[in-house]
Amino acid sequence: MATTYTVQCFQLRGGKLVPDQPKSARTAEAAVELAERLGGGKAGAVAFSQDVDVGTDTYDEPRVLRRIGSLPRGLFEDQ
Repeated sequence: MATTYTVQCFQLRGGKLVPDQPKSARTAEAAVELAERLGGGKAGAVAFSQDVDVGTDTYDEPRVLRRIGSLPRGLFEDQ
């Protein structure tokens, strides 16, 4: 089992939040720092981690590490 760390930023275009390309990080701390750095110039950003079973290519539920600004409705609302 491995853990991935991802940052997803969003831009506001035509009144809608549009995702940028996701960015990977090596650690939870690096993902939070990246979200904070990139999120300042975006409508919103979220850093999250996810456990992955590489043998079966299955992913556990993502865990939010940091939210910044606006995120699309329904995205990680239960966390």
